[in-house]
Amino acid sequence: MSLTSLRRRAAGAALCLAALLPLTACGSDDDSTGSADRTQLTVLAAASLTDVFADVGKAYEKSHPDVRLRFSFAGSQDLAAQVRAGAPADALVTADLPTMQKLRGDVGQYAKIAKNRLVIAVGEGNPRHVRGLKDLADKDLKVVLAAPEVPVGRYSRTVLDGADVHVKPVSQEPSVRAVLSKVKLGEADAGIVYVTDATTAEDRVDTVTIPDDENAIASYPAAPLTASRHEEQARAFVRWLTSPTAQKILRTAGFQRP
Repeated sequence: MSLTSLRRRAAGAALCLAALLPLTACGSDDDSTGSADRTQLTVLAAASLTDVFADVGKAYEKSHPDVRLRFSFAGSQDLAAQVRAGAPADALVTADLPTMQKLRGDVGQYAKIAKNRLVIAVGEGNPRHVRGLKDLADKDLKVVLAAPEVPVGRYSRTVLDGADVHVKPVSQEPSVRAVLSKVKLGEADAGIVYVTDATTAEDRVDTVTIPDDENAIASYPAAPLTASRHEEQARAFVRWLTSPTAQKILRTAGFQRP
């Protein structure tokens, strides 16, 4: 084995301990390592899929009782770093195509499973009276965005640039959920998030619609990882995400057709 391979495996093991600890498991907790008759698949998924994938996981395990799913959610850029470092996982779902395409060689054939759109999240009752993108340029308004390397951060800047709106965010967050949290906690007056994320917090935040001609569309690709120990089962899961059952779950959560 080459020195490069050894270093990659060591980095992957270390990263796994740090980055894969916040795993969300479907099914019972009596089989944390899998068994002879039940395959455990670890799926790295974009943070914006956190809520909907709870339902996706339950539905998949119900129709595939021989498989146990575990999810690790983070910003797509962090998931890509885990894959490059060799962290043990079986499938990847990102919130943009470029991130997936840059992992050529680390992933198998990908399938587009959903789309999403942006919305402005504001405090409950919209106390700062935000009406659209141009209001985000107000210097007295505390606006939070995802970092530029995060898909939703990149989409946000594309939308703001298109509207010729210049925003100096008070913070740049590592994921869309982190942006939403800042608004929910009142640490920011407004932030740009996905429609589906805002929906999960509709009791804590209000939203301001971004018109279609000013908006951006996020595309979600899913792919098996070539380093997976269960590549056949990983491919089957990715295929299932395009099935009518999975698509109905995604539509119900507010995601658009791929």
